[in-house]
Amino acid sequence: MDRHNLNLDLMVDTLKAAAEPSRLRILALLSRGDLTVSDLTSILGQSQPRVSRHLKLLFEASLINRYQEGSWAYFRLAESLIVGDIARSLLDRLDCSDPLLERDLERLSSVKLQRRERAAAYFSANASSWDAIRSLHVPDGAVEEALTKIIGARPFQAMLDVGTGTGRLLELFAPLYLRGVGIDINRDMLTIARSNLEKSGIANAQVRQGDVYSLPVDRESFDLVTIHQVLHFLDNPAEAIREAARALRPSGRMLIVDFAPHELEFLRDRHAHLRLGFHDGQIKDWLTEAGLTLEQSMELQPKDKDKLTVKLWLARDPRLLIADPVSTSRVTESV
Repeated sequence: MDRHNLNLDLMVDTLKAAAEPSRLRILALLSRGDLTVSDLTSILGQSQPRVSRHLKLLFEASLINRYQEGSWAYFRLAESLIVGDIARSLLDRLDCSDPLLERDLERLSSVKLQRRERAAAYFSANASSWDAIRSLHVPDGAVEEALTKIIGARPFQAMLDVGTGTGRLLELFAPLYLRGVGIDINRDMLTIARSNLEKSGIANAQVRQGDVYSLPVDRESFDLVTIHQVLHFLDNPAEAIREAARALRPSGRMLIVDFAPHELEFLRDRHAHLRLGFHDGQIKDWLTEAGLTLEQSMELQPKDKDKLTVKLWLARDPRLLIADPVSTSRVTESV
């Protein structure tokens, strides 16, 4: 279905699959992020068998993709060149002020808000013991050693830590940057991060409240952006990566740290994980969509099989940097 053109029969089948109100509504919703059958059932106000039937027809027409994460199945708008373009072209011509579509989008916002509130409630309840919870996975010492190795020892001007949590990465890389900024949606976590930075005597970093989908920072203002153990809490990791990429200067780097695919379902219920890890191909695709080039990946496998494998992905903005901001800044300071 990724051919440059569809023959007559395939084109008719594709258009037939989309030519039904509920299925067109589903396409409109999936164009705004990945959703489960349960999400769509709640938004559309239809039974699970009916929604599943619509999804089956859309999938068979290659208008949507399906992927499994543990016991949950997620659906997204097709990424194929031709069929994906057909779907997006149809959706571009929809009147979003249509009452039915407006109601769907309101319910979609409610579903996403519930996800965020659940994650925020978890963070608030566990803020004081967040580091201890992380230690249940791959040891932090081994992860931090890998982080310092993959980033290297060369100083740079500015670092942005998305979903900073306790501020640990700002502490870890403080000797390298002149200015550090940490963003987190949860105030309890920010309180702990500020306390940790103060205890460590780090004066060149600050933390502030903000949403990963709408970062309160200037475009192209950071040399390093880190996203550490954040993506598995998000309903739209691809959008978070795109938003973070906007903050990168030319030649800037993005470091993503998260889990390899796993089947520990209890992390959904007990720890608000929406995603059970990520494949290399999935992360690479999202980085490419954000205009970045994946340069290196690293895997940290635990000795205990019951623990999680941590993955590191390092990407770069391929645009050339005309001047070294660190050198320029230090020359200015010396004058």
